[in-house]
Amino acid sequence: MSKHPFRGMGVALVTPFTESQEVDYKSLERLLEHLLRDGATDFIVIHGTTGESPCLTREERQRVTDHIIEQVAGRCPLMVGLGGNNTRETAERLRELDPRGLSGVLSVVPYYNKPSQEGMYRHFAHLAEASPLPLVLYNVPGRVGVNMAPDTAVRLARDFDNIIGIKEASGYPQQAAQITACELPEDFVVLSGDDALTVPFIQNGAVGVISVVGNAYPRLFSHLTHLAMEGRINEADMIQTEMRAINTQLFQEGNPVGIKALLYLMRLIDSNSLRLPLVAASPELSERLDATRKALDIYASHLFA
Repeated sequence: MSKHPFRGMGVALVTPFTESQEVDYKSLERLLEHLLRDGATDFIVIHGTTGESPCLTREERQRVTDHIIEQVAGRCPLMVGLGGNNTRETAERLRELDPRGLSGVLSVVPYYNKPSQEGMYRHFAHLAEASPLPLVLYNVPGRVGVNMAPDTAVRLARDFDNIIGIKEASGYPQQAAQITACELPEDFVVLSGDDALTVPFIQNGAVGVISVVGNAYPRLFSHLTHLAMEGRINEADMIQTEMRAINTQLFQEGNPVGIKALLYLMRLIDSNSLRLPLVAASPELSERLDATRKALDIYASHLFA
């Protein structure tokens, strides 16, 4: 039995804003209840990239975290994003973290300063010694500028009991296979970081996903994820095909630009606001998303009828 809950369909939660750029707690509450309905969401990630965490102050991040913990009230495991490219400062923030109500930390490979594999190893070794919660590594070379090699992830998994997984967003399912082919601690997990590649990642050893589209379609995307985990690949692929257009559109103008536009169209959040340097989706993208949403809603209603 796993010692942690990070399997299945996790959602990288957005942070709704009002038109005046303040955190919109009413919309946040509505979105959380949408995710928790029917138990579709296996876990929620707070303050990931999709949550616009770089554009929140430390005080805002803490208040949002506290609000989510209070509202969720144990109904779903919570992971919080806490990473950086200053190892000493990030470790200090981890030591100060109140772990109550949280089950883990998602920590990104240091960005901008482009560490070597040994630098990545020492960074996460330092964080593992400081963290009061289990750590999930976040490999996203498209944003960071460097790729964590599978050997480095495996070395960290073997050397530190509280490094319990990796969100693999390299875009290469074979990296999941290279990690899972190695001898690993029993509870170490690989999670897909790309919605559109969830099925091939699971075929290559991943046991779930941290999803963007899951904000909007938790039941549908959870169904896809669990079908793949059960080895029902053809059925999962059929749903993935139906979701191909929306997965593409969500990232055409960057994340979370697309998902916020979609959630606004679905009336799950009250404003399509982002903080600079991000700006709202173009009218053209919003129009395409609306058409795709309507078609996908019809498909989902038939699937779950």
